Amino acid sequence: MKLTDNALERLRSAVDLPDLEGTRYRLLEKLGQGGMGGVYRVEDTMLSRDVAMKVVTAPDGDGDLAARLMREAKVIARLEHSGIVPVHDVGQFPDGRVYYTMKLVQGKRLDAYIPELGSIPERLRLLQKICDAVGFAHARGVLHRDLKPQNIMVGPFGEVLVMDWGLSKIVREQEARNTAVISPKGGDENEVTAHGTVLGTPGYMAPEQQSGSGTLDARADVFSLGAILRFLLAETADVSIAPRSRALRAIVDKATAQDPNMRYDSTAALSNDLSAYLDGLSVNAYPEGALAKLWRWAVRNRVWLLMVLAYLVMRTLFILWRTR
Repeated sequence: MKLTDNALERLRSAVDLPDLEGTRYRLLEKLGQGGMGGVYRVEDTMLSRDVAMKVVTAPDGDGDLAARLMREAKVIARLEHSGIVPVHDVGQFPDGRVYYTMKLVQGKRLDAYIPELGSIPERLRLLQKICDAVGFAHARGVLHRDLKPQNIMVGPFGEVLVMDWGLSKIVREQEARNTAVISPKGGDENEVTAHGTVLGTPGYMAPEQQSGSGTLDARADVFSLGAILRFLLAETADVSIAPRSRALRAIVDKATAQDPNMRYDSTAALSNDLSAYLDGLSVNAYPEGALAKLWRWAVRNRVWLLMVLAYLVMRTLFILWRTR
C-alpha cells in the first residue's frame, strides 16, 4: 500500500520527535522547524517550568550539525543580556542527537508584530533595544551575521529579544581599530563552514558578507540593523517627522552604505544618531545648513515661540486699542 504525502509527513515528524525518556524533560509540542533542527516546547520537570528545546533533526552523518548546535549554545551562554535569550542546559540523547534548552519566549516575531507598532519614535526606540543587545554581543566578541525581522522577538510587555545565533561568529579584538574583527583563517572552534561560504539572508546581509571574501567586523551587523530600520519605516506615514524626513533617511543610508567605511562603526553610533533624532538634535549622518538648523531649533522651541508670539500679538493689540 502506497503512503500518501500527508502520511509520510506525519511519519517523518514522529521519527524526528526527540525521545526524552530518562531525561528531566517532558515533550509538550513542536514550536517550529529550522534548517538543522526542530524547536520544541518541553516541561522541565525538576524546576516545574516550560522551556524551549532545540534538537538536531536533520541527517548528520559527519556530526557537523551537532557541532554547530553545541557551538551556538556556547555562544549564547556567554551573552548574558536581557535582550538575548538565555541558555539553560545542553546535553545529548541516547540516539546521539544533541540539544540545548533555553528560555521559552512568549511574543511575536518582529515581522508579525509590526502592525502593532504605532509612531515613528516607537519604532526607533524598538530598534535601539535591538542595537543595545547586538552591541553587547559585539563587546563580548560575537557577531550575529543573520539579523532580520524574523530573528527578533517582541514580548507582551514590549521586551525585545535577539534570537537565532546559529550563524554567529566568535571574533578576536584587533587593537589597532578597537573593533571586533573575524580572523580570515578562523579557529577550530569557530569554523563550521569552509572559508568563503556565504551565510546570511539576502536583503539584510552586508555586501562584504555576501561576497564571502575578506574580514567582517561590527559594521556587517550595523548594515543588517539599517536594513531592519528601513523595514520598520517602510509603511509609515507619520507627518510629524516630515520636516526632518531627510535626516531619518540619511541615518538609514549611512547604516546600509555599500562601503563599510561609510557606515556607522558601531551599534552605539547608530543608536546615538537615533537618540539625537528623537531629541530633535542634529544627526551625524545629515550635515545641516543654517536654515535647517534654524528650522530644527524653532521646532524644538515651538512652545516658547508660540508663547512669545501670542504675547507680542496681545501687546500690539493693546497698544492699538490705547491709541484709538
